[in-house]
Amino acid sequence: MATFRGASLTADNNIRIDKWLWAARFFKTRSLAAEAVVGGKAKVNGERVKAAKGIRVDDELSVHIGHFEYHIRVLGLSDRRGPASEAALLYAESAASKTARETLAAQLSATKVLYPRGAGRPTKKARREMIRFKKGSDR
Repeated sequence: MATFRGASLTADNNIRIDKWLWAARFFKTRSLAAEAVVGGKAKVNGERVKAAKGIRVDDELSVHIGHFEYHIRVLGLSDRRGPASEAALLYAESAASKTARETLAAQLSATKVLYPRGAGRPTKKARREMIRFKKGSDR
């Protein structure tokens, strides 16, 4: 039996997947979690499901957020959103999933294009030069 922030749920109970994803802090709002489930971004035991699908302890979830994909196993159920330390107790991520996310994050940060920060607002003269350059006139 797992207890998380006043919600006492056993393995016999189930909870909606959108509510669980919100409580486990994968999505900021429950409506975003529901949209992700309906859009096929979250799968239960390898199957595409609806937002009202009930999940249980020991279910395997695949959650795709942005460029990253999480492969997790449900350890606990909670319908209340608590602190991140409590949310981390609700699931266990596979080692392969962690390493894949870390390598992808390293690749994305290595290919990030950095643009030099400007010195602020252009002066009146610089602004006029930019306008002339865009128009193509040679005055």
